[in-house]
Amino acid sequence: MSDDNNFGDDLKDGFNTAADAAKEAAGEASDTAKDAAKNIRESWNEVRSTKDNKKVLVGILAIIVGSFGVHKFILGYNREGALMLVASLVLAFLSFGILNGLVSVFAIVEGVIY
Repeated sequence: MSDDNNFGDDLKDGFNTAADAAKEAAGEASDTAKDAAKNIRESWNEVRSTKDNKKVLVGILAIIVGSFGVHKFILGYNREGALMLVASLVLAFLSFGILNGLVSVFAIVEGVIY
C-alpha cells in the first residue's frame, strides 16, 4: 500500500512540475509578445518619420528644381510632372527662358506648401 502512496505522490509531483513549466512558458510567451508589439510600434514610428522626411525632400526639390516637375515624379504624380516638364521646356524654348519663371513660381509655392 505504501507503494501506491509513493506512486500517487510521484504522480502529483510530476503534475506540479508540468504545471510550473507551463506557467514559465506562458510567461516567456507573454514577454515575447510584448517585445514583438514594441518592435512593431517602433517600426511604425520609423515609417511615419520617413514619410515626413520625404515631404521635406520634396519641398526642397520643388523650390530648387521645381520647374522641371521633379517633385511631382517623386510623389508619384507622373502626369502632372510630365505636364510641368513639357510646359517648362516649351516656355523656355519659345521665350528664350523669360517665361520659364511662370512654372517656377508654381513650383516654389508647392515647395512651401510641402
